Amino acid sequence: MKYQVPICALLLLAFSSAPAQVASHAPTAIAKPVSSTPAPMVSGRPVARVNGVVLTDKDLLQEEYTIFPYAKQHNGNIPSEMAPGIRNGALQMIIFEELVYQEAQKRKMTVTPERLNKSQAEFRQQFGSPSEYRQFVQQEYQGDEQLLRERIKRSLLIEQLMKAEVDSKSVVSGAELKAYYDKNPERFQYPESFAIQTISIIPPDNATPAQLKDARKRADEAYKQAKATKTAEEFGLLAEKISDDDYRVMLGDHKWVERSKMPPEMLQPALKMQAGQMSDLVQVGQYYIIFRMNRHVPAGKTKFEEVKVQLQKQLQQNKTNQVRAALDKKLRQNAKVETR
Repeated sequence: MKYQVPICALLLLAFSSAPAQVASHAPTAIAKPVSSTPAPMVSGRPVARVNGVVLTDKDLLQEEYTIFPYAKQHNGNIPSEMAPGIRNGALQMIIFEELVYQEAQKRKMTVTPERLNKSQAEFRQQFGSPSEYRQFVQQEYQGDEQLLRERIKRSLLIEQLMKAEVDSKSVVSGAELKAYYDKNPERFQYPESFAIQTISIIPPDNATPAQLKDARKRADEAYKQAKATKTAEEFGLLAEKISDDDYRVMLGDHKWVERSKMPPEMLQPALKMQAGQMSDLVQVGQYYIIFRMNRHVPAGKTKFEEVKVQLQKQLQQNKTNQVRAALDKKLRQNAKVETR
């Protein structure tokens, strides 16, 4: 299980092999081992120096587990094909966090005792029992709670500076949001589409005349049964039972099919159908298809009110990444960063 200072605001996790990019998540100063299964050995070996401060392979592994929390499903190891990218992202992140922490110290930022006490108490409450907490402190901090307290303080200072230099500068105003919507109309346009369910009768590849005749017979029977259905659910249950196409496992539901992707044999009747109507038996190549029209939506543009919440999240995340990358670049300008 992974433990973090609970008041840290979680941001979207991202990492990149480009040195200028920085993973975007809450400070990860505190972590419990991913699982009880064997994990990669760590020895305290230096992996980086930031203005003389040593960052070790233990710091790096902890960050790798933050990026790839599924390591517990791999006996504490990260899949070999993913390891280089994750390692580089983790390395850039721990360097960035150390630079941010040092900047907070330069600015003489502080954490009140009340806030520190509250954070430590909240952190402790994440453990299942007092003995589990003591075991963690013993394993990770040689039983010294003061060391743990210093790590929590470090995490809070990082968070404090990030709020001042990133969060507060990444707000997307309502005016910015509307301007983006107006300047990028193509992003919010959608094509004419049909919401349909299908029942398909498909003869074998290289079917013999007898097999084709049998397919037609089955199709006629399927059509009779389909006509007897009254609702989308009834049609779907029938599709699940008798259809030959892969959509049967989803009750024959194709969700939305764009006009350009509808076979002409299906498009012609679809344009005349109303919601809830069922097609005649349609032959597309050697396939026999019966489809139910659930909804037909003409081409149009999604209204601003319908997209503004999700759009704001996207634009704010983009802006956050840009501001964070700029902060990383600025902090590195006069810093001495060495990696191994």
